[in-house]
Amino acid sequence: MSTTGQGGVQRAGAGMDLSGPVLAASALFLAGLICLPIGWIAAFAFTDRAGAPTLGNFRLLLDDPTLFEPLMTTLGLSCSVAVFAALSATPLAWLVARTDMPGRRVARVLMTASFVTPPFLGAIAWEILAAPNSGVLNRLWRDLSGAEDALFDIYSFPGLVFVISCYTAPYVFVVLTNALDRIPADLEDAAGILGAPRWRIVVGITLPLALPALLAGTAVAFLQAMTLFGSPAILAIPAGFHTVTTKIYSLFQFPPKPQIAAAAALPLLLVTIALLWLQSRILGRRGYAVVGGKGAAPRLVRLGAWRWPVFVLVFAVLALPLFLPYMALLKAAISRLPAGPFDPANMTLAHFSFVFLEFSQTRHAFANTFVLALATATAGTLLALVVAYLVARRTDLSGRALEFLAMAPIAIPGVVLGVGLFLAYTRGPVVLYGTLWILFLAFLTIELPAAFQQLRASFRGLHPELEEASRILGAGRLETLWRITAPLLKSGVIAGWCLIFIGTVRELSAAVMLSSSTTKVLSVVIFDLNEGGNLGAIAVIGVAMLLLTFAVVGFANWITGAGGGPRPQPA
Repeated sequence: MSTTGQGGVQRAGAGMDLSGPVLAASALFLAGLICLPIGWIAAFAFTDRAGAPTLGNFRLLLDDPTLFEPLMTTLGLSCSVAVFAALSATPLAWLVARTDMPGRRVARVLMTASFVTPPFLGAIAWEILAAPNSGVLNRLWRDLSGAEDALFDIYSFPGLVFVISCYTAPYVFVVLTNALDRIPADLEDAAGILGAPRWRIVVGITLPLALPALLAGTAVAFLQAMTLFGSPAILAIPAGFHTVTTKIYSLFQFPPKPQIAAAAALPLLLVTIALLWLQSRILGRRGYAVVGGKGAAPRLVRLGAWRWPVFVLVFAVLALPLFLPYMALLKAAISRLPAGPFDPANMTLAHFSFVFLEFSQTRHAFANTFVLALATATAGTLLALVVAYLVARRTDLSGRALEFLAMAPIAIPGVVLGVGLFLAYTRGPVVLYGTLWILFLAFLTIELPAAFQQLRASFRGLHPELEEASRILGAGRLETLWRITAPLLKSGVIAGWCLIFIGTVRELSAAVMLSSSTTKVLSVVIFDLNEGGNLGAIAVIGVAMLLLTFAVVGFANWITGAGGGPRPQPA
């Protein structure tokens, strides 16, 4: 029998706590979600076609130049992108966070916008701009200079480094600006009082305090370049070379070689895990730390006459990942000649008509993408909410194990997960390939860590007094979570939901491995259309994806509030 106590709190089975069984069920589900595909990758990597144990797959990777060269190319690409992203993002972050440059808030928002732009869509936009023969910039260069050679060649190794850097530099920028925002002015003021010049303060105090964040952001840029599939597939393959991810994809084309693909995927997974571990060690062993209570807000460096030249420079840099690609997509969407110079006489709505009225794959892809994004965001947020709550309120070994399982997918590149799920669910007892379920599992695995991190941080900022009061009145942990805690964390829950929704819409690496003719999503349709050269239809779908993404981001910012961190003060 249940009774209702004072305040309307229902007492039902006092002492009955389902958090233990839920914790066990969550751990089993997460372990299966992660271990099953990884286990199949390991099984195939160490067996031959007959199922016999062998190391021949790895020997073939080292002996066959067509398999070994992509490994070296990926290493060079990742190092180049990491260096280029750090060198470009560091001065931008300092100018935006620590100077009185005009338009700092706008620049920060725009950099975040480039962060949410799908890299494969940016690569296609730069195809329109800088293809050696038909690119808008190259044709404009020829018209103005009379030269015959192209000014830019996006189908090259430097072109690939440039495009990937455009969409990985925001990772470095966001991490570094957050660190610079939180460096108090006291230390810099003390150095100034002791006579240190401004450049000495920046080099001796500001940069060392921000160094761990810079290294962490650079490591993320390295990982992104190493595990990215879309941009290399669009730019590297036409240029005549492969990266590891594109080579893994090619090994599943006819005739498929799943054993070799698994052998190539396993080192990629191990390197990713090692780099994430190294990143955590860097962040855990800072050489500098701010000791004491809350410091003064950081002070802005006055640029004087350089304010507007710096403003022009920063927004010229932002044109590379944002203004130029977006203008190229918009022009291609409304022009009969998507890759040619803009001419009002060539304006048309034929591409919109084709995409929304004639091309059946697009209609199915919109439906599949929306259903998967909605289902993955809802299920992922609920799972992340329960797991984050159990982790935040339990300090024992089980809580730490659950936290590890929730964060483990961050170490699994999308193409590797795609290989594992393909191997796991194309044979019995459960066959999911060809259904939306296999994509749902892939998206849920890939996007769970982001929502978990968001909600874990929200729980740590919430004092458990109200939860304790609820439990004293007889409510269990899960009832308390549903009735008391979750409503207090509404903004964090909505932000986590938006993160998963956006990530699902823009995911390509796993989707291209797991989609069938009836389960294609928008990212895969764009990828397929690019192989056919239909730039007008790609531009229409890409613009629709961007509008959807920015609508969700805008909603999240409106709900949660943007621009946290201390407000700088002029020096």
